[in-house]
Amino acid sequence: MNSLINISEGTSLAIHGLGLLAECAPERLSTKAAAQRLSASEAHLAKVFGKLQKKGWVNSTRGPAGGFTLSISPDEVTFLDVYELFQEKIEMQSCPLGRSSCPFDNCMFDGRIHQLNLEVYKTLKNTTITDLRSKN
Repeated sequence: MNSLINISEGTSLAIHGLGLLAECAPERLSTKAAAQRLSASEAHLAKVFGKLQKKGWVNSTRGPAGGFTLSISPDEVTFLDVYELFQEKIEMQSCPLGRSSCPFDNCMFDGRIHQLNLEVYKTLKNTTITDLRSKN
């Protein structure tokens, strides 16, 4: 898929998985049921939930009636939090090439790319799992 904004499958599964957990709270959600709802690999989703559990955002219960539940409020986790957990920490720079100085007197991008990056950053930072849940 060609896109200007790339979110890994793991990040997407984490965001959607957290949304499902918020939706079914306080009931437990099994990895199998979540994988079916998300049309995802159960093994991949189990790894994602494991990482979310290690972070402290979800709890798990083993056994036939087991599954995952949120251990935090869905309005405490932003899309940026999830993105940075699964991909990388975002460090905003004014130059899209990461340079500290420009070879031109005036930036050829005229700050437009930096503005776009800021908008995406602000959107990710200001969107919580609760916001995702309210869209369903």
